[in-house]
Amino acid sequence: MIEITYDVFARKNRGDQLSHVGYVDALDDETAKVHAWTTYSEENWFEMCVVQRSQIIPVNRDDGPFVKARGGPE
Repeated sequence: MIEITYDVFARKNRGDQLSHVGYVDALDDETAKVHAWTTYSEENWFEMCVVQRSQIIPVNRDDGPFVKARGGPE
């Protein structure tokens, strides 16, 4: 089986912004949650989330749909 890379986000207190705290490799979502929680357990997190890296959609001003709209290269 192929491992999937997950980015890990967490917040220490209710109302805090989620911060990127690292990443884990896992075979599936459930295993990723366990790996993330045990890997980054040195903090007392209020909330932690894992996101498959392939599911993150970058929004950059220098590429994608914004380039053409700003008159940049096509």
